[in-house]
Amino acid sequence: MSIVEQLYTAYAANEPLELGTLDIESKEAAYRIQEGVLKLKEENDEVLMGYKISLTSRETQDLFHSDSPLYGAMTDRTVRKEINLGDYNIPLLEMELVFLVDEEIFPEDTETDIMKKCRVAPGAEVPDGRYKDWFPNAALTEIIADGAVNGAVVYGEPKSYDYAALDAIKGTLSRDGIVIKEGFSTEVLGHPASAVKWLAGTLAVRGKALSPGLFISSGTFNLPVPLKPGAYKAEYENVGEVAFKVIQ
Repeated sequence: MSIVEQLYTAYAANEPLELGTLDIESKEAAYRIQEGVLKLKEENDEVLMGYKISLTSRETQDLFHSDSPLYGAMTDRTVRKEINLGDYNIPLLEMELVFLVDEEIFPEDTETDIMKKCRVAPGAEVPDGRYKDWFPNAALTEIIADGAVNGAVVYGEPKSYDYAALDAIKGTLSRDGIVIKEGFSTEVLGHPASAVKWLAGTLAVRGKALSPGLFISSGTFNLPVPLKPGAYKAEYENVGEVAFKVIQ
C-alpha cells in the first residue's frame, strides 16, 4: 500500500498510524502526498472547500522545527457547526479568523488588496492528525502529508473589513462560560492578511490559486488546547463571535 493510500485509509477509517511509519523524504514529497490524499477524497465525493494555514507564529514553528508556515487542503467534510469527538483521533482547538474569497487572490496582491477581495468570519479550527500521539511529536513531513493535520473548521457570519480592523486584535476562547485561552492576531504572521498573502504565493508555485468561493482558516491566535465536550465561544475584537458545541 502506498503512503497516499495508507494516509487516506487512516483518515477514512479513523484508525491512526504509528508515528514514523511513513518514509517521507522532504517537504516537497510531503506536499505531493497531501495532493494524492486530496485526490482520493475527491474521488470519494468530497469537495475542496478551502485551506488552513499552520505554523504562523515563531512559537508554533519551533514546536515542529520549521522555518515557515504550512498549508493543508480542507474539504466539505471538515466544515462543521457542531463537533463530535468520536469523529476524531486527538483533536485540538485553535482560535482562527476565516477568510471567504470573493475575488481571486494573486501573489502580487497586497494585504490591503486581500482585505478588499475577502470577507472575514470569526472562527475556530480543530487540528487533528492521522497518527497516534501526534501532537507535538509528529515530524514536519508527517504534518504536511496529512493536510497540515486538518480536522474541522467552524465559522460565523462573514463580513467585509479593512486592514486596520484586524490589526493587533484580541481573541478570547471560552468553554461553558469560562475563558480558557486568549491570543492576538499579531501571532498570525503579524496580521492574518499576511498569512493569506503567503498562502497565495505558495499555492501559485504549485500551480494553484485562491479562487472565489474558497475559504482560508488563516492561522491560530493561540497554542492549541485539547478539545473537550462543552459549549464553546470564540470572540474577536471588531469581528464578533462564533459559538458551537462539542459532544462526546
